[in-house]
Amino acid sequence: MNIDIPEGKDPIAYVWGEMVPGIGPAASQFSLSVYSHTTLGLREFEAARLRIAQINGCAFCLEWRTERDGEKVEEEFADAVTQWRTTDAFDDRTRLAAEYAERYALDHRGLDAEFWERMTAHYSQRDIVELSMSIGSWLAFGRLNHVLGLDTVCVLPGH
Repeated sequence: MNIDIPEGKDPIAYVWGEMVPGIGPAASQFSLSVYSHTTLGLREFEAARLRIAQINGCAFCLEWRTERDGEKVEEEFADAVTQWRTTDAFDDRTRLAAEYAERYALDHRGLDAEFWERMTAHYSQRDIVELSMSIGSWLAFGRLNHVLGLDTVCVLPGH
């Protein structure tokens, strides 16, 4: 870890709660809200989340699989996300979610009219805002945890 954690303290609780009490708990609530209040389908949610995890290199995020009502994506899903351009495992919405996540993280200024035409053909305005906020959360907090060396000790509350 790149942050000194006092003996006996949980690294995540300490960094996200005690170190910056005016910011950490609010960031944590935002991060958890992405999972608790999403209306996106599981496959498109996981395609975007995993693509950001792959870009960030966050160890925890790469291993984590979101579960909804006892369902998770298949084991091979992460490999399909890596190959989002060519995989036949994705429908249009799932492929677009992975593409959007990648472009949001690596080339946000390159999101051109052609991309938005495809995006709005498959996603409502509400879906686009929700996906954008989710991607922003994963990008920021996955990088934060990776940069500080917390991604190897990270857990979501209740897991």
